[in-house]
Amino acid sequence: MRMHNPPHPGSVLRDYLGPLSVTVAAKNLGVTRVALSRVLNAAAGISAEMALRLSEALGTSPELWLGMQMQYDLWQASKKRRQKVRRLPKLSGGITQDFAQARFVAEH
Repeated sequence: MRMHNPPHPGSVLRDYLGPLSVTVAAKNLGVTRVALSRVLNAAAGISAEMALRLSEALGTSPELWLGMQMQYDLWQASKKRRQKVRRLPKLSGGITQDFAQARFVAEH
């Protein structure tokens, strides 16, 4: 289920950090102050690498941070005007969405 207007994960991270300075937090995360500041100010998203670093530093899961980023990105994308998309015809052999999803999971 999609959240209504989810916050950027940087604002959630700001709450996690509390009074800790950006400089100290960045040093502990092993990233530059600028990189962390960009995330905190919603100028950059949470990458897989950052999600791993945050999960280790904060005792959370990387999926938490990537999930928040995905929800934020989907919400933002859904609000933009896009060119009309037409549905693709069924593939030969009758591939279904369930089969395609199961195949993707099995390969990864």
